[in-house]
Amino acid sequence: MKTLAISTLTICGIDELPAQSERRVTHVLSLLDPGLAELDAFGAYGEHHRVTLRFHDILGPSQGYTHPQPKHVEAILGFGESLREGVAGRVEGHLLVHCHMGISRSTAAMLSLMAQNDSEAREDELFERLRSVRPQAWPNSVMIGFADEQLDRGGRLVEALRRHYGHQLKVQPQYQDWMTRLGRQSELKMAL
Repeated sequence: MKTLAISTLTICGIDELPAQSERRVTHVLSLLDPGLAELDAFGAYGEHHRVTLRFHDILGPSQGYTHPQPKHVEAILGFGESLREGVAGRVEGHLLVHCHMGISRSTAAMLSLMAQNDSEAREDELFERLRSVRPQAWPNSVMIGFADEQLDRGGRLVEALRRHYGHQLKVQPQYQDWMTRLGRQSELKMAL
C-alpha cells in the first residue's frame, strides 16, 4: 500500500484549523468559497507551503456561485505532483487538506491525491484509506468525476464513490437528511 509522498495526512474544516497549529503541518491545500476572507489560523502555523483554490461545494452551475470545474481538479493534481517532486528533500511531512467543514471538497481532493499517487490501488481500497483519515467523508461527486477522468480510472472511482456513499448512509444515516437539505439528492441517488 502506497501513501502520499508525505508521512501524515489530515483533513479538517475551518473550525478545526487552530487545533492543527501544533502538529507541524508542512503542506496545506485550502479549498475555500470565493469571497471568504483570508483565514487567520495559518498565522499560528510554522513554516509551510500552502495552495488555495476557491470554488463552492456545489454540484453544478448556479447563479452567483462558482462550481467545481476540471481546472480545479487539475490544480489539485498539480499540487500532488509538487508533493511527489519534493519528496527527495523532505524527511517527513504533514499534509493538511481543508474546506469549510472537512466533509466534501477536502475529502474529494484527498481521494484524488491518493489515487494519483497510487495508480495500482483498487478504488474501494482508496475510499477505505480516506475513511481512515476522515470517517465522515462525503466527497463531492463532481470533483471525483473529474479526477476519475483526469487519472484515466475509466469510471472506477465514480463506481467506488457510489459504494462509499452507500457505506456512509449505513454508518451515518443522518447523512440522508443532511444531504437532502443541502440539495444533494443526486449523490444520495448514486449510493449503492
